[in-house]
Amino acid sequence: MKKNLFLAILTSLGLSTAAMANANQSVGVVNFTTCITDSKQGQKEQASFEALKKQMTALLEDTEKQMREISSKLNDAEFVDGLSPEAEDEMKIKFRTLNEELNRYQNQYYQVLNQANMKLVQTMSSNINSAAESVAKEKKLDMVINKEAFFFHNNKLDVTSFVIKEMDKRFDEEAKAAQAAAQAPAK
Repeated sequence: MKKNLFLAILTSLGLSTAAMANANQSVGVVNFTTCITDSKQGQKEQASFEALKKQMTALLEDTEKQMREISSKLNDAEFVDGLSPEAEDEMKIKFRTLNEELNRYQNQYYQVLNQANMKLVQTMSSNINSAAESVAKEKKLDMVINKEAFFFHNNKLDVTSFVIKEMDKRFDEEAKAAQAAAQAPAK
């Protein structure tokens, strides 16, 4: 069984290598992460993500603060002795309600951040794909591949900086168009 698996992998690698050698294709490599961190669009998307994260974190911290305040009051024997039974029950109910809200906010926090992260990756993937296609046409490349697909590549193949320049050019054009549309008189 192991011998057959080894032979299948070896054959597959041999065929892949032979296909690449025979194809004599020109290849460019793009670093997806660098495109996100260094492009204007990527920085905008990251800033939006961080703002959302900060907003959600503030909500969680505020709820936790309220819970700590109620908890410290409920743990203070002198304070509890000075309360009526109804007031003490109200504080306990408020604490439970805040605890439930905190759990709900935490679940929402993870869902919203996961969705925002997926949106960021999809948006950037689309932008990088489009820019890479333009760079491939300009540089007469047969393909542009994500750096993550390689264990090793020659840096001469790296077209990341060209892709980022193309992305920034498109970002600036879209920003100018949006600004012009915002300034255009309404009909």
